Amino acid sequence: MITTKSPTEPALPIASPIARRNRPTTPAWKRQTAVMARWLHIYLSMVSFGILLFFAVTGLTLNHAEFFNDQVRTAQVKGKIDLKWIKDLDKLQIVEHLRNVDHVKSALTDFHVDDAQLSVSFKGPGYTADAFIDRATGNYDLTIARMGIVAVLNDLHKGRDTGEAWSTIIDISAGLMTLVSLTGLVLIFFLQKRRMAGLVAVGIGAVLCLVVYLVWVP
Repeated sequence: MITTKSPTEPALPIASPIARRNRPTTPAWKRQTAVMARWLHIYLSMVSFGILLFFAVTGLTLNHAEFFNDQVRTAQVKGKIDLKWIKDLDKLQIVEHLRNVDHVKSALTDFHVDDAQLSVSFKGPGYTADAFIDRATGNYDLTIARMGIVAVLNDLHKGRDTGEAWSTIIDISAGLMTLVSLTGLVLIFFLQKRRMAGLVAVGIGAVLCLVVYLVWVP
């Protein structure tokens, strides 16, 4: 004899109210912490994706800067400064002359005065310009070095000769990297099946870095 289920018969047993009350539940604060950590981790990662990728790629180019040495271009320029500016030590006029006539760019980093000559230096990402001015004649020799786009990117990575605005960008990106890392670490504590493996992986990574430093770094 074949029996069939009644259309009204439930497919699965319904837990009793007592069983539902005894079932373990996750505290609300844990659920909220997990949700917030996940939200921060996802959206901070997206917001900072571009700058994180930039620092990752330039970390490689910076570590292998010798591959790009052939990009350096150097120019030698001669000129003459008005002797009145030299006598009065009119730094503004001298600097503006170099900018307007020889198209020197980047920030002024040094203006040195001695008995025989003036030396004026400009530096920026992947760029240097150094002028040596004879105080007696006003004649000068200017050397301009352009080191290529990779050198520009490497200097931006290091924050060298980049100014306050870019320095602020570096601080912000460092803060974002820290938050992305911390929120990822918080999330692993809510993944019960992967928690131990994740923490072991974190520990292995830290130990490997320490061993490399202690054993192979001079």
